[in-house]
Amino acid sequence: MTSVKDMKSLGDAVRKRRRELGYTQAFLAEYAGVSTSFLSELENGKETIQAGKMMEIIALLGMDVCVSKRGE
Repeated sequence: MTSVKDMKSLGDAVRKRRRELGYTQAFLAEYAGVSTSFLSELENGKETIQAGKMMEIIALLGMDVCVSKRGE
């Protein structure tokens, strides 16, 4: 499990998983119906990306987002 504390660490986790699956940014962007620039911004931790699209990318990569209180 990767602890996500900010958009940078979330972007790093998305990039790592995409590469593990052997997907290019272009392939994943087309499959998800987003632009490659959106995917690049997500992977680079841009603060203003759209949450709905971000969640779709995460789901397509077979990842979950879990929220818990710190320290648990």
